[in-house]
Amino acid sequence: MDRTNLLPIGQFAQASGLSVTALRHYDASGVLTPAFVDPDSGYRYFRRDQLRSAQLVRALRQLDMPIERVRALLGSGADGGNADADLAAALHAQIEAAERRLGVQRSVVHSLLTRLTEGVEMNHRVTLRQSTPERVLVFGATVNHHGLDPFLRTAYEELYAVAGRGPLTFTGPAFVRYHGLCDEENETLVEACLPFWESGAQPELGEGMSVRDDPEVTYACTVVEGEATAFPAILTAYDAVANWIAEHGFTFAGPARSTFLRWTGTPDHPDNRVEIAWPVADATAE
Repeated sequence: MDRTNLLPIGQFAQASGLSVTALRHYDASGVLTPAFVDPDSGYRYFRRDQLRSAQLVRALRQLDMPIERVRALLGSGADGGNADADLAAALHAQIEAAERRLGVQRSVVHSLLTRLTEGVEMNHRVTLRQSTPERVLVFGATVNHHGLDPFLRTAYEELYAVAGRGPLTFTGPAFVRYHGLCDEENETLVEACLPFWESGAQPELGEGMSVRDDPEVTYACTVVEGEATAFPAILTAYDAVANWIAEHGFTFAGPARSTFLRWTGTPDHPDNRVEIAWPVADATAE
């Protein structure tokens, strides 16, 4: 084979700013495939015109773009797509995601600094309240924080549509039940819930919906308002309730819930009022 137009992997690594190890990894993952691999030595060679692609890979990975997305972008032109337009759209999406992450990180840092100076409990008064048995219309899905808002919007649209056909008589505000941590890195089962009068009309359930009878329980709870209802600031309220439960010797008796006492639809709106509650049991009763 004529290797006049080929660069050995060592030279290609120096020219592209990618290490030999990285080039081997990108070859194995299908992101940047060598033009020729010597069948005897296994040594990799790249075409000179692949240098621009390698530099692009380096830049995109510096932006923390996933390998799968980089591979798709490099292949969009070969598949008949508009590679430049696809790349521009991906870059805009990447910077928007980075700005969102930075906003979350700023909020987390602010929350941690507040904890250091004031303590997590200073801004959250935790109390106990007794619930009454209630029948609840439920729509659940497993999501992370990025999928949470779209899911809840869709879930409540469908829940209220079903409730309206009943029509159901609501016995309290809507609430969300979280069966685990729901943030940017963790998925959990999230349930959108509407409590309704059990002796009234019964709903014709849509796909993914169920009806559950919740028993009387004791909740440890706190109320947050305004900016404190937005993610990730609201996590401080969950932490305050969890700490209170642990410090007062109770056991956690189920998933946490947030109840929309007053909700405008905008997460940090000053008129928002949300109760954070955890069902608890007396440890001495076990």
